[in-house]
Amino acid sequence: MVYRAATGFATACLGLRLKREGSLTGLCIQNGQMLICSDSETDPRVDRDACRRVGLRSMVVAPLFFHQSPVGVLKIASPLPDAFREQDMAVLDSMCELIASAMFHAARMEEGELYYKATHDSLTGLPNRALFYDRLRQRLALARRNGVSFAVLSLDMDGLKSINDTYGHQAGDAALRETAARIKAITRVSDTFARLGGDEFALLLTEVHNREGALEAASRLEQALFEPLQFEGWRLPLSLSIGHALFPLDGEEIDPLLDAADQAMYQTKRHRTNKAEDFAI
Repeated sequence: MVYRAATGFATACLGLRLKREGSLTGLCIQNGQMLICSDSETDPRVDRDACRRVGLRSMVVAPLFFHQSPVGVLKIASPLPDAFREQDMAVLDSMCELIASAMFHAARMEEGELYYKATHDSLTGLPNRALFYDRLRQRLALARRNGVSFAVLSLDMDGLKSINDTYGHQAGDAALRETAARIKAITRVSDTFARLGGDEFALLLTEVHNREGALEAASRLEQALFEPLQFEGWRLPLSLSIGHALFPLDGEEIDPLLDAADQAMYQTKRHRTNKAEDFAI
């Protein structure tokens, strides 16, 4: 057990680890009952040395339960012996349910925030590489089981380095966010659009089962980026080089499937670059 919050002279206990055995707090959790210690110098249930270190002589400890699950212990302490009365017990008892509920929901929110940060890109809010691979593994297993196909799109943002070099990294970040927002707006809930890092994105299309569907999806993405981004008086062009791969035609495992999509994307990028050079000549 660890002290997570404290006030008054008990602030010295913050972060202190306490064994369940040989302490009134541990006994409180074990029995699920409110316990009182009138004098730590004479009560055999308490850790006398620990009480002396923090200047504690009397205390009340109450278990905090949320739907029969223990979430912690509330401890009220005093440097004076025999400091608590029956009315204090009643007030403390009425507080416990509210405190337990608040602690439970705060812990769930913290877990949710930590999970979100671990699985999403901080700049765009999109799923990150780890979450994309997890979704792809799940889809692969389901497709094998049901004998169906799906598509993966590899997307590489064109001209991001040029935007960064010409207009600055704030403009580059704005272009990344805008690209992510526009593509996300036309993506099905059942699909997963992720930023893999830098200018790389990927899109898992669960309801696309052939090349025609994959090409149509790529065309919709390109159309979504047709209008330039207005940024601080500049018009920043947005475009993606897109390649696709189908399961199981282009790969029956994750790595071959993604490699096939990447190769198709690079071919698109080379073709686009060659066309631009021919036009310039």
